[in-house]
Amino acid sequence: MGERRKRVIIMGAAGRDFHNFNVFFRDNPDFEVVCFTQSQIPGISGRVYPAELAGSLYPDGIPMYDEMYLPELIRKNDVDVVVLSYSDLSFEEVMDKASIAMANGASFMLLGPKDTMLKSSKPVIAVTAVRTGAGKSSVSRKIVRILKDRGVKVAIIRHPMPYAKDLDKKIVERFSSLQDALKKLREGMLSIEELEEFEQYLVEGFEVWAGVDYEKILRGAEETADVILWDGGNNDFPFIKPDLMITVADALRPNHEITFYPGSINIRMCDVVVINKIGVAPIENWKTILDNVRRVNPRAEIILAESRISVDDPERIRGRRVLIVEDGPTVTHGGAKFGAGYIAAKLYNPCEIVDPKQYIQENTELYKMYEVYPHLRYVLPTIGYDRQQIKVLLDVINKVDADVVVSGTPIDLKRVFQTYNLQCEKEIVRVRYELVEVSERTLADVVSDFIEKHVG
Repeated sequence: MGERRKRVIIMGAAGRDFHNFNVFFRDNPDFEVVCFTQSQIPGISGRVYPAELAGSLYPDGIPMYDEMYLPELIRKNDVDVVVLSYSDLSFEEVMDKASIAMANGASFMLLGPKDTMLKSSKPVIAVTAVRTGAGKSSVSRKIVRILKDRGVKVAIIRHPMPYAKDLDKKIVERFSSLQDALKKLREGMLSIEELEEFEQYLVEGFEVWAGVDYEKILRGAEETADVILWDGGNNDFPFIKPDLMITVADALRPNHEITFYPGSINIRMCDVVVINKIGVAPIENWKTILDNVRRVNPRAEIILAESRISVDDPERIRGRRVLIVEDGPTVTHGGAKFGAGYIAAKLYNPCEIVDPKQYIQENTELYKMYEVYPHLRYVLPTIGYDRQQIKVLLDVINKVDADVVVSGTPIDLKRVFQTYNLQCEKEIVRVRYELVEVSERTLADVVSDFIEKHVG
């Protein structure tokens, strides 16, 4: 009888964990993945990673459990190795999880780029960040517009967010229009969080790829484009080996670039650092980031930028009672106390910013967010992983004693509610933001150099 396969638990949040399994563990005869644990995303535990994705070694698929059960799962399954496979964690949190694993008898593992990055036949630009909410989306938007203006066809591959129950239906997803995405949203195969990332591209006519199996996703996207743009999630490092890697740092959160995993990997690996939001941050903040970057990655080019905010109709905010809705990941596990909605509201002098928490029903996932993330105050995060959660979000918006909603999310909230035939009773003022470089070196310069070198 051969040697026993090493037993593994993969700690994840329905994204990097699945990718690490697919590229490193799926057909690996040396390891037996006994389960995934899940964190950050509500409602994922209790599901099964399907046999269609798990491969021949796992004919029954692989179960998923809440991360709170990790010690018990290690002991019960005589686990040898725990593999951390999700992002937006402080270094202290990483070592806390390592300590839990080792205290229960297992080793602790992190998989790096060599074991997890796919290689593309097309040139690749990767946009990453040091934290969720640093401003990847505005950087990515600007890059794809530059490529389009230069006549370069680009396929956008988005970091996974496969939160729907039927993962076998999300192996490869290709979105060519906003209507494609809204149809999936209506069918329960897409969440608000996913739409927040896709809509910005789809409304401008760009194609977006996502899903679970990124080998298949990449090969499909390569057939349609001259250049691949990897649009990273949270502060994770790319799934695809980049020819140009851009990392966004947040001037409102100095030192996070050297104290959070795996954003600190991004800041060390990248070719270009964009220090974003310097217009609303103290000068000492972005100088600290500048010094940190020069210390850990002296070869990186540095671009200074502002996240310039615009509002549909500012007069609808002035002197009124406002409810602020923000991008969920940014103000939950991203750790930001506020986003573009709060900044916009403060710019236009409302008479009051209403605290939404008192209007949220207890024992809902939305209410739990305020318990898990106590820094949340005076903003309502867009938590909506299914129709019921979206209805809970809308019920709060309708109940809050406010004159107007200021939405800092990247999506059109009213359109989301209308997709489900739900009625929003409040005015919604939409906030938009675009990256504006204030340094001599710009993204246009960086992308032009990339095209000349890799596209011709």
